Amino acid sequence: MGKTLVEKIWDAHVVKRQEGFPDILYIDTHLIHEVTSPQAFDGLRKRGLPVFRPQQTVATADHNVPTLNQHLPITEELSRYQVDMLTKNCEEFGVELYGLGHPYQGIVHVIGPELGITLPGKTMVCGDSHTSTHGAFGAIAFGIGTSQVEQVFATQCLLQQKPKTMRIEVNGELGKGVGAKDIILYIISKISAAGGTGYFVEYAGSAIRSLSMEGRMTICNMSIEMGARGGLIAPDQTTFDYIEGREFAPKGAEWDQALAYWKTLYSDDDAQFDEVLTFDAADIQPMVTYGTNPGMGVGVSQTVPSVQAQPEGERPSFKKSLEYMGLQGGEPLIGKPIDYVFIGSCTNSRIEDLRQVAAFVKGKRKADHVEVWIVPGSKQVEAQAKKEGIDKIFQEAGFVLREPGCSACLGMNEDKIPAGKYCVSTSNRNFEGRQGPNARTMLASPLTAAAAAVTGKLVDVRELL
Repeated sequence: MGKTLVEKIWDAHVVKRQEGFPDILYIDTHLIHEVTSPQAFDGLRKRGLPVFRPQQTVATADHNVPTLNQHLPITEELSRYQVDMLTKNCEEFGVELYGLGHPYQGIVHVIGPELGITLPGKTMVCGDSHTSTHGAFGAIAFGIGTSQVEQVFATQCLLQQKPKTMRIEVNGELGKGVGAKDIILYIISKISAAGGTGYFVEYAGSAIRSLSMEGRMTICNMSIEMGARGGLIAPDQTTFDYIEGREFAPKGAEWDQALAYWKTLYSDDDAQFDEVLTFDAADIQPMVTYGTNPGMGVGVSQTVPSVQAQPEGERPSFKKSLEYMGLQGGEPLIGKPIDYVFIGSCTNSRIEDLRQVAAFVKGKRKADHVEVWIVPGSKQVEAQAKKEGIDKIFQEAGFVLREPGCSACLGMNEDKIPAGKYCVSTSNRNFEGRQGPNARTMLASPLTAAAAAVTGKLVDVRELL
């Protein structure tokens, strides 16, 4: 019987398998940042252990960094301490660090792909749930906890149960104004924020194949938002073209050898998945969330679902969610006034996202009452945006192009949305307090967010294109 793509990569990385025990899985690349690594480094220090394979570990500062005046000392005490500790730990243990001021610094899940560190067939981990982003290249990539970060530091291996496999197909052509973010928000709205629990998801179908690598990264990034262990897409010519020539990608004869292997990375025709789901791209419209988990989303032209329409056991939490968001069942989303727009995060902060927003807002101005933060995913994205004059377009529109970091995605730094304010955000989570205490987050695509910025309210971007 044939194998799924997950099985092919997983089985090739099993160091030891024993009945009744988790597999010992070899990890090719370990990405780290300032938040989940300090305790792991400290654990090594206490045990007198080195980082086993430091050349397979890459560090950057992203979660806690300010996105204005990065040349100045960090003012927030905890953030400064964590970034300083990362610098100290990387020096002590011989780990490559792309810290503040480095031309490769950025969000960990943006710099891996753009530097050619993320490659098909790899196993990749990071102490961050959105590590699934790297699966867009046909890699097994997933988030791990701090104790597991220490485990990888010490052994370059992890104890892992082999996951179940799910295939999600999206076929057909996407409509005008509908993109990758809308696809994944639509899928999660259909299967719920727990629908992928226990699975590794392979995305397939003509609509997925038509996406750029940036779009595919957006899809895989939010696999965790449906509870999945990770998500991936079989590599193809789009993948190979994106990787070729990047800083740390294979070159010359190594490239030819790698390419030959990458072309074997697909699910066999007779492979068996534990679950298969199919969606039609024509059914997807620009999406927006109305609640406090990523599964609470609808097409922008639809109304907020009512409490009574929910299964009886879910009604109390659903009611609480609507109360937090200041919304009522049956209320239309179109026309809802908003206060902030955040375009950034490891979901939507790549150059393609910024180009799309710039093309839409060129010649327009933001609504007077709306504050707009545009946060590039890396120094390279920032530099490219400036090279193309995108920063000037944003400036003329009244937007602020900040410096790279996780920013208002998680409110762990200085970029927080004030209590009670509505933020249309291109990030990945809309939990209570995610963007700041009592902030109200509505997840959407960069295009929908840009339309909200210039109109000051939620609108159907298709009518403005």
